[in-house]
Amino acid sequence: MGFDCKDGHKRITTGRNFYLFGGSKETHREMQERAIKFNEQLDKRHKSLDDISPGEFYEIANKIGLKIPPEKRKELESE
Repeated sequence: MGFDCKDGHKRITTGRNFYLFGGSKETHREMQERAIKFNEQLDKRHKSLDDISPGEFYEIANKIGLKIPPEKRKELESE
């Protein structure tokens, strides 16, 4: 969800593994790009979202530049 919309436009995008709501035009576009990149990483692994472990989820999220909790980042760095 994006909360920085000030133009009153209602932005909604759905796709494989994601539903995006709100945000400014720029924020919504960035959310779309990240969702697509996440799915591309799943495709490279020949897995679906249901097939990955929490660790793999955070690994992919980190790889595509999503913010992840500090404790998860430490786990990834220690591997």
